[in-house]
Amino acid sequence: MAFTRTYDGDEPVRVNKWLGQTGVCSRREAESLIAEGLVSIDGETISDAGRKIEPGQTLTLNDTAQQALASGMTLVLHKPVGYVSGQPDPGKIPAVRLLKTPNRIGEGETPARDASLPPIGRLDEDSRGLLLLSSDGVVAKAVIGPASELDKEYLVVVDGVITEAKLSRLRHGLVLNDKPLKPARVTQIEPQRLRFVLTEGKYRQIRRMCELVGLEVVDLYRIRIGPLELGDLPEGRWRHLTDQERAALIAASTASPTS
Repeated sequence: MAFTRTYDGDEPVRVNKWLGQTGVCSRREAESLIAEGLVSIDGETISDAGRKIEPGQTLTLNDTAQQALASGMTLVLHKPVGYVSGQPDPGKIPAVRLLKTPNRIGEGETPARDASLPPIGRLDEDSRGLLLLSSDGVVAKAVIGPASELDKEYLVVVDGVITEAKLSRLRHGLVLNDKPLKPARVTQIEPQRLRFVLTEGKYRQIRRMCELVGLEVVDLYRIRIGPLELGDLPEGRWRHLTDQERAALIAASTASPTS
C-alpha cells in the first residue's frame, strides 16, 4: 500500500527537505523518487525537486517508491542534548556525527561518513533519548506511517505548578495549529516530573502542550518507541537494531498502542 502523510507544519517547505526531516528517506533519495515520478501531492504527480508542500496537503509515495526504500540498516542512538536529528542548519551538529566505531555498542558495521541514515521521527536539539536512524523504508513506515499505532514514551521535567486541571487538559482538549490533538496519557510521577505517552509527533509537541497550560519543559527524555525501549544504552552511544526488534516494530505498528 502506498505511503501517505499530511504536512502539519506552519509554513510551506521543500518536499525533499521535509521527507528528510521526517525520516521517510534522505533528501537525495527524495530527489531521485521525484525525478522518477513516484511522488504526488494531493493526487498530482510532482517532477520538480524544489516543489514545496503547503500546510494541510497530503504527500504520497507510490508502491514502487516504497519497494525502493524497503532495505537498509537501522541504528538505535541515545541522542544527547545539543545534537539535531536531521539535516542541520549552519552551526548545528547532526546526530549522525556520533555514529563512530568507538561509540558503538555490540557488533555490526559502522556506517560510512556519507551514508544516508535519516532520523525516523523527531527529537529536538534540546531533547535527549531514543532516536532511530534508518535507511529502511519499512521501518520508517512502521514508526511514522499514517497507519502506525506505535506510541512514544517520554519523561519530562517541567517548571511551574502542576494541577489536576492542567493534567486533564494535557490528556485531552488541547489544540495545535487549529487542529485538536489526539488524547495523550499523562501522569505525574514526581513533584516536577511527568510521563507522556503520545501516538502522534507534531513539531515540538510536548513543549507546546506544556506552554498551553502554563508549564515550561526543562528536560525531555524519550525512553520508548512502541515495543523498543532505550534501556541502558549510554548517552552518546549507538547500536544496530536487531532482527527481532525490527519485526516487533513492524508487527506492533498496526496493533493497539502499548500501555
